[in-house]
Amino acid sequence: MSAPAHDPALLDEYPEKIDAAVLKIAGVVVLGSIMAILDITVVNVALPHFQTDLATGDTPLPYSTVAWTVTAYTLALATVIPLTGWAADRFGTKRLYLTAIAFFVAGSVLCAFAPTIEMLIGARVVQGLGGGMLMPLGMTIMTRAAGPARIGRLMAILGVPMLLGPIGGPILGGWLIDNAHWLGRPSWTWIFLINLPIGVLALVYAAIVLPKDHTEPSESIDIVGLALMSPGLAAFLYGVSSIPDEGTFMATKVLAPMGVGALLIAAFGWWSMKPEHPLLDLRLLANRQFSVAALTMFLFATAFFGGLLLVPTYFQQVRGEDTFSAGLLMAPQGIGALLTMPVAGALIDRYPVGRIVPVGIALITGGMFALTQITSTSSYWGFIIPVLFVMGLGMGATMMPLMTSSLKALTGPQVARGSTLLNITQQTASSFGVAVASVLLTRGFDERPIIGQAAAYGEAADKVKDPSQLEQLMAKFPEVAELAAQVSDPRDFGPLITSTVRHEMAEAFASTYWVSAFLCLATLVVALFLPRKKEESHLLDEEPEEDRPPVVIH
Repeated sequence: MSAPAHDPALLDEYPEKIDAAVLKIAGVVVLGSIMAILDITVVNVALPHFQTDLATGDTPLPYSTVAWTVTAYTLALATVIPLTGWAADRFGTKRLYLTAIAFFVAGSVLCAFAPTIEMLIGARVVQGLGGGMLMPLGMTIMTRAAGPARIGRLMAILGVPMLLGPIGGPILGGWLIDNAHWLGRPSWTWIFLINLPIGVLALVYAAIVLPKDHTEPSESIDIVGLALMSPGLAAFLYGVSSIPDEGTFMATKVLAPMGVGALLIAAFGWWSMKPEHPLLDLRLLANRQFSVAALTMFLFATAFFGGLLLVPTYFQQVRGEDTFSAGLLMAPQGIGALLTMPVAGALIDRYPVGRIVPVGIALITGGMFALTQITSTSSYWGFIIPVLFVMGLGMGATMMPLMTSSLKALTGPQVARGSTLLNITQQTASSFGVAVASVLLTRGFDERPIIGQAAAYGEAADKVKDPSQLEQLMAKFPEVAELAAQVSDPRDFGPLITSTVRHEMAEAFASTYWVSAFLCLATLVVALFLPRKKEESHLLDEEPEEDRPPVVIH
């Protein structure tokens, strides 16, 4: 038999019970999340292959062109998220979840068979439209399935792909590109085709396992809000995404779209207070517990994901590791997160979030400050890997408890809209953090001219056929010439310039980590305002009787 989960006596009697039906639903959500999150990062390692394989002639495509395969996905992802809350209310979470998976799989197949870079970018938009709905819908489904007593542990399961995506993406992508020469297809196509069997499995699995939707006629869509928010968010993130390519915040390509986007978003904020059912319910921020958690999430995502981007780049550019090896070296962070995430998920059901999240952020902050001391010869096992492991421990104790605490503050009907708002917050902050870290690192390289001169000299020297012309060439690169004057044996010049460049690059990485570290410190200060007393869950308040998740009694 079953009884409604909102019965307080039953919640007290069975607070630990997670039945098989709920675990099956968790499996559906994790499958969908893995596809969406892996594809955010897995494409990064394929960009050089896009440059050559999709070029129309012998000249490779510009990096700025192929980078749109990443930007287009991110923009589509962010643009569709605001629609998810309304669509879930209107069509039902199960129906919409199946549609999102279908869009994502269709986009993946189109990507794999795209003959031109323009068609690949268009196919990535289709992918992003599906992927943007998967995460907020997954959070809504998990919240309703778990009930207030079990939400922490179930959300911890959902957090696994969110943490491992940035780590597993480069590893999987690197392996497929190196080894997947199947059926006469270019190896990079398999980073998309792998989504086909996973997507079909997820579709069948979701159709069987997810409970039937109980939908009622909902309010009409907020057309004005849609016209303001989605283009505004897309324009703002386009400007942010252009920062690394332009190398400055002050470029017209950055300021113009960011300014237009900010104005549209501000106009949306004013408008959203007028309709009864806005596209994105900013009135949820009036709830102190929700707003503090959202602000903590924004600062955390800005600091952590910006810093996270730099680590594999350091392994490749400073230490000379290939993409696959760099991905493997990131694994200790994922292992640390896997160890603390289930523990934090269990603790968040028993203890206030204000006693859990600050500990996690403190570990990450300590790790970021440690990375400010990184050098070109820092020991992997004696320094870098332990630091990444500690940061992973902090990550596992931070993200999903923040999500859980936020949603606990909401009533049942608000969950879909709250998870949508949190996902937009995280997506925007992550994009901004990555852009800031990229610009700071680029500026650090520019401030150390030997880095750029050594690369330019190396390219020019490769084209010189007469060795006597090298001295003449070197005169164009004073920093390189200064190094050459320090060696008496020409054979020592190569190792010297390599070690010097790597030393200077490591200094640029270390200086960038100072910014991430202080952002983490600011996050820690805000996190101290999170609830330090046991939060009362309102997940089932005002929930229609038939939509309340059951607790199964055996």
